[in-house]
Amino acid sequence: MSLSLVSTAAAAPQSQSTSLGSRATDTSTGCNNSPDLCSKTYNSVTHLGAHDSAFLRDASTDYSIAGNQFFNATKALDAGLRLLQAQVHLENGVLQLCHTSCSVLNAGTLESWLSAIKYWMDKHPNDVVTILLVNSDDQDASVFAKVFEASGMADYGYTPPSTSATKNWPTLQTMIDSKKRLVTFIASITANSAYPYLLPEFTYVFETPFNVSSLSGFTCGVDRPKGVSSAASAVQSGMMPLMNHFAYINIGSSIQIPDASDIDITNSPSQDKTGALGTHAKQCQAEWGTKPTFMLVDFWDKGPSIDTANSLNGIKNTSSSGAAVTTSGAPNYLRVTSGKGSLWMFVAVAALFSQF
Repeated sequence: MSLSLVSTAAAAPQSQSTSLGSRATDTSTGCNNSPDLCSKTYNSVTHLGAHDSAFLRDASTDYSIAGNQFFNATKALDAGLRLLQAQVHLENGVLQLCHTSCSVLNAGTLESWLSAIKYWMDKHPNDVVTILLVNSDDQDASVFAKVFEASGMADYGYTPPSTSATKNWPTLQTMIDSKKRLVTFIASITANSAYPYLLPEFTYVFETPFNVSSLSGFTCGVDRPKGVSSAASAVQSGMMPLMNHFAYINIGSSIQIPDASDIDITNSPSQDKTGALGTHAKQCQAEWGTKPTFMLVDFWDKGPSIDTANSLNGIKNTSSSGAAVTTSGAPNYLRVTSGKGSLWMFVAVAALFSQF
């Protein structure tokens, strides 16, 4: 099998002040960045997300080449993103956020990560947040429920009106008023009526291909779940489309890293550049007859990627202070020295997995 090692080898953030697009900092006048979204249903809004949001390439990881993001989950929320995705593994009986393997990059416990997001949500009562978790070790819903309850996130958990794909989602304002404003999808999980807020991802969502190795390779077909005949039929059934938009380059027969050198194109809101986020979204919207409900990107601050989501959502009024976020980190070149150990670990893990 080919193992995607999601990391970065270039275009690390420089010490500078960077505009990240429209950000939600004033929660008293809008829903998810804007008052224009309050009356829109959850499934009619495009939610921009940080792919592998827990895995950072910053000083805290010595700029590990395993990182997908320059900034952590709460920084992403500060910047206006409302979807956070992460991989979860069971390590010594504890759910951990691990990248491919806990020996490659361990971002800590799922409970700690959720607790930080819970703290952010407590301070931002007018925002609906979505979490998407990869259940790497096929753990039962009850195992996840214990962590959601311990972190306090279960209190925010939203339960949809149907246990199958549905078009009947409430407005963001309705979810905010009910204080049930966390939507949680978990891949490879079986629904459990005792924890109805933990939703099997592929009951409600379909995804486009995620293993893209060229800027011309982004498509809008259904990659997962298997068995769905077409995107059109999935949309008609009420499934919500998730558009994966991050590119890799190959550095070996079974090793891939993000194409960070082209990230300003990949995350660009342009609708006429090959490989741009805006172009991909426009293509999918034309093919599906509806815009993507979810979009996942690497290095979300580049582009800036949020401009595409704002355009798709038709946002004219933003609840944003317009303040810039200061970005500091490694210089704009490959940091092989600090990441050498991680690189060799990646190669070892890739070699191991390629045998299966």
